[in-house]
Amino acid sequence: MKPWLFSVLLGLIYGLPQIYGIRNPESFKRLARKFPRSLSIGYLLMIIGTFWFIYNVSLEKVADFENIKVYLYALFVAVGIGSCIFVKDFLAVRGYGVVLLLLAKLIVDTFRWVESNWRIMLSAWAYVMVIVGMWFTISPHKMRNLIEWSTETASRIKTICTIKLVFGLFVALIGLMAFR
Repeated sequence: MKPWLFSVLLGLIYGLPQIYGIRNPESFKRLARKFPRSLSIGYLLMIIGTFWFIYNVSLEKVADFENIKVYLYALFVAVGIGSCIFVKDFLAVRGYGVVLLLLAKLIVDTFRWVESNWRIMLSAWAYVMVIVGMWFTISPHKMRNLIEWSTETASRIKTICTIKLVFGLFVALIGLMAFR
């Protein structure tokens, strides 16, 4: 995918859902507070994360691992399925953390060779995703606490969603202006 298009999509996917929080903060609050313990979303995110990780491993051309790739695939599928069976508590948060880590890798890989200083901002955002992804994977209850704090009042929801919307639109604008 072209870096400009990826930046636009990334910004829109990140920013546009925030409009719902700005327009309907009470419903947004209910949905956000259900997220950490949602099994259906957790299963979906873990499946996405597992297969995305396996795809990334399949692209690696390290000769030492070529003979055992099939076993690694089986191991990673077992870990993904095992997480869904044995680690159901905060599964959505853990799956979100895994997807964040993989998305950060994709962002860094995509913008590594782009000849614009704006790539540094996107790479910095990716490294923040890595820290957040690891933190939420290790301590998923922290996400629940953060969601409870950020959705405590309607004005806080609107403020945070507005900041995220502006940032998402900024990332999309960078894609249109700097990466074309």
